[in-house]
Amino acid sequence: MRRFVFVGVETAGSSIRTIFPAWRDRLALGVDVVLEGIDIPVGAPPEGYRNVVATLLADPSFVGGLVTTHKLALYEAAGYLFAELDDFARLLTEVSCLAQRDGRLLGWAKDPISAGRSLDDLLGPRYFERTRGDVLCIGAGGAGTAIALCLMTRADASDLPGRIVLADAAPARLDAVRELHRKLESSVPLECHAAAGPGELDALLEGVAPGSVVINATGMGKDRPGSPISDDARFPERAVVWELNYRGTLDFLHQAEAQAASRQLRVEDGWRYFIFGWTAAIEEVFQRTLSAAEIELLAADAEFARPRRDLPVAP
Repeated sequence: MRRFVFVGVETAGSSIRTIFPAWRDRLALGVDVVLEGIDIPVGAPPEGYRNVVATLLADPSFVGGLVTTHKLALYEAAGYLFAELDDFARLLTEVSCLAQRDGRLLGWAKDPISAGRSLDDLLGPRYFERTRGDVLCIGAGGAGTAIALCLMTRADASDLPGRIVLADAAPARLDAVRELHRKLESSVPLECHAAAGPGELDALLEGVAPGSVVINATGMGKDRPGSPISDDARFPERAVVWELNYRGTLDFLHQAEAQAASRQLRVEDGWRYFIFGWTAAIEEVFQRTLSAAEIELLAADAEFARPRRDLPVAP
């Protein structure tokens, strides 16, 4: 048996549990590959992360895995246990993908890859050149920071957002993004706001330009109940609203859907982000590059497990 693990909060509820056997067969990974979930509560002590990583490293059946909510905490608590970390992992101080090869533990931050693929898929070509919109990302954890990194480093200087507005309740996270912006010498204006409540976030939402991209990268609506904004918040006209979650109560997504017609919004959940995140990890762990056509076949294989947005879904 070869163990491919999923480190998260409530992994039993993830769609990957039912999807992975079909993907394993399509990609001919081998019937001995088994997906296993490892649950760690949000805010777990550092020793909890160290114990998980040390246990995996000591297990010869462990081949690799994906990390969701705990990417930053795992790096901080157990980064020293990795024999190698890629440049993105060191730059973002997070690990979202890990693999064991010849008794050595390797780690990667794949969020910049999956976030970039997701943004291209979501927005299409030359979106910011056409709209002159901003990006408001609520949440500066691993996913939010990776998205900011993608936006700061877009290859085409004519297709950059007017500004990146990043909000988080933790000043240290915002400081880390400011430092990243400085290191990259990015030309995209960056605004960081230590916004702790819906009132402050509602005001930020009303301050971004029409056609902006608004992102919920907080985990609220899946790992935690509620939405970062209030029901009175107004989305910018013609905005693309991206809820990174694809399951849970999805309060933020439903708030946007309620204004979709009146504000001409396009509202998307995190399903494609989920697809791109898992396929990026599979590429690394099993050392094979997936073509765009193969990823689309995997997405089609997974469609049966996509939660319906017109029905309530348990978190």
